[in-house]
Amino acid sequence: MHGKQIVISVVLAATIAACSKADNTADTTSTAGASDAAAMTPPPPPALTDPNIVYILDQANTADSARGKLAQTKSTNAEVKRFGGMMVGEHHGLRVKGQQLATKLGVTPAAPSGDQSEAQATTEMDALNTQAKGAAWDKAYIDYEVTYHEQVLQTATAALAAAQNQELKDLIGAAAPVIQKHLDMAKSIQGKLK
Repeated sequence: MHGKQIVISVVLAATIAACSKADNTADTTSTAGASDAAAMTPPPPPALTDPNIVYILDQANTADSARGKLAQTKSTNAEVKRFGGMMVGEHHGLRVKGQQLATKLGVTPAAPSGDQSEAQATTEMDALNTQAKGAAWDKAYIDYEVTYHEQVLQTATAALAAAQNQELKDLIGAAAPVIQKHLDMAKSIQGKLK
């Protein structure tokens, strides 16, 4: 989810900068307008560090594993239950690999500035926990998993570009096909649910 925040921040900054540039092209004799526009442009989001990346990946794997456990107990659809079981197993495995690498590298996970991933995960779990079992629950869970895995892939792309350690880059690269597989499966199930 942090990846989505990064993308939104970058798009917002680019949009504001483009609008400011367009507004200033009409009056090229005024430098005050350009200075004002530059002052209004929000700073770009801080660059991700390896400790930030380890934290983000750990949070993503923890949250998806927890939602998968919930799907195993609350879903009334056999395919959704199997998907939930896969989320538990595969995200737990990815989390263990990330933790082992962090220990090996001596990296202490650290949340990026302004990170809201824990709060967002709690909010989503609360929403899923309070919703009654049945087809509506199954659809809500799968819809969320599609969106979530799209965001995780975006985050992985940003993390891959930002990672400094080659072993961390390799871990992200190895996890990306697993996340893509999850996204493809979730979309397939989503298409079957009413």
